[in-house]
Amino acid sequence: MTVIGEWIAAAADRQGDAPYLEDAALANAGGGRTLTYAGLRRSTQAWAQCLDRAGVPAGAGVAVRLPDPLGYATALVAILAAGRVVIPLDPAAPAAEVARVLAVARPRAAVSDSGRGLPPGLALLRLPEAPAAHDTADTAEIPVGAAAAGGIFLCTSGTTGTPKGILLREDQLSHVAVAVAGHHRLTPADRGYCCLPLFHVNAEVVGLLATLAAGACLVLDGKFSRRGFWPLIEQRRITWINAVPAIITVLAMDPPATRVPGRIRFVRSASAPLPPGTLRRFEDAFGIPIVETYGMTEAASMITANPVDGPRKAGSVGLPAGTEVRVVEAAGRAGSEYGPGRAGSEDPGKAGSAYVPDRAGSAYVPCPAGAVGRVQIRGRGVIREYAQGGPAGAVDPEGWLDTGDVGHLDEDGYLFLAGRSDDVINRGGEKIYPREIEDFLAAQPGVWSVAVVAAQDEVLGERPVAYVVPAGPWRRHEMEEALREACEAALPRAKRPGAFCLVQELPLGPTGKVARHRLRDRGDQDLVYAHP
Repeated sequence: MTVIGEWIAAAADRQGDAPYLEDAALANAGGGRTLTYAGLRRSTQAWAQCLDRAGVPAGAGVAVRLPDPLGYATALVAILAAGRVVIPLDPAAPAAEVARVLAVARPRAAVSDSGRGLPPGLALLRLPEAPAAHDTADTAEIPVGAAAAGGIFLCTSGTTGTPKGILLREDQLSHVAVAVAGHHRLTPADRGYCCLPLFHVNAEVVGLLATLAAGACLVLDGKFSRRGFWPLIEQRRITWINAVPAIITVLAMDPPATRVPGRIRFVRSASAPLPPGTLRRFEDAFGIPIVETYGMTEAASMITANPVDGPRKAGSVGLPAGTEVRVVEAAGRAGSEYGPGRAGSEDPGKAGSAYVPDRAGSAYVPCPAGAVGRVQIRGRGVIREYAQGGPAGAVDPEGWLDTGDVGHLDEDGYLFLAGRSDDVINRGGEKIYPREIEDFLAAQPGVWSVAVVAAQDEVLGERPVAYVVPAGPWRRHEMEEALREACEAALPRAKRPGAFCLVQELPLGPTGKVARHRLRDRGDQDLVYAHP
């Protein structure tokens, strides 16, 4: 039996009637569907038998594309526990995007409410009916062709580079799920809330699998809505919230008139940087701690996290949690290649680039505490290589994977991210990190959100440009002048944006990350101003 199958069987024996998943859709009507742990075992048995009958062997890929969050989550966990590789698809993705993923993943079958958007010839499976609760199959062992053959196949979002296929095996997923549950102190008494997309690794591992590992309950919501959010959290007795900075920003800007539920232990922030000013506004308004974290698909989600019960450092993504982390610079260079005064230095590569040793046999050396360099990771949850079509040699001989991020570790081992290596702005040889400017601008009056990207400069090569979403009805010239004056008073000349572009919204990916390449590609002629 698979590890995840064993978790399901143990939880069903121990707390079969306890809820594992709940659907938030009908919460306002006092209802909502629930999947118990016993029901999950029955669903897993039904899925294993369905896959066997369809001739889908252990380790084969099964695409899942369902609009219903509870049905999607049940199928994902059950198929994974049945020893197959789940290929989660965005239910709203256009056919071309679906085809792009399936061309790399190569599934044997698909689970969908219809064949719409799926390539012809792909075997289409219908949701099997689980045995009734009184059936003797409720206590039977989950039939699996081969243990540890399952996994999840994902493609990177493409917001920071060329999309790559990533196969996460069950041992990697279970390792990280246990690390998440332990680091966040999850117990069977916890009830989480997750409205993040189930076709991304965060909701899959931090939401579904960590909850399963802890024997807890997760409330699934198909979409975040500020209207009725806090009443739903109160009604469903939520103890922790899985969120992204975009959600936290909306909540911080619009605190409810009534007191929020006191049972919430923390709000987890992931997927994108959270400005310190937003963190302070949220915690001041609600009295709920925010736990900043850092993860990536290649690491089966979480890499670092601030402690729930220990010191939390604003602006830091926390301490390593089940994964080794180091910050390095190119071997043979004095000082960080990303530090000040490194005119003319070049990035040795992007995330997933091949390992290229120097003459001494080592490409990188660790940076001292506080020095900015490349963030690298290794551990049981980290991939050993990309799937077919991905770059070869991405993991060095010692097992280190370059994340493509830059940052530093402080004296206590907390990781602070400065941005992506390919987002660093080279202004006349001086390296500028967009997050430094973004955090400053996000704290200014009237700013809802901000992103800083590089614009071409004929003399200096590049210069920073700030795209700002106002929080209210500011006039364009007044806002630009206020931000320019604030930057002149507080930022070094090189870090002052050359332009402030007021826009109605920032382009975001499904998990809330800013799609910076779309901003860089727009050009000044395509700017849309939010206010006259």
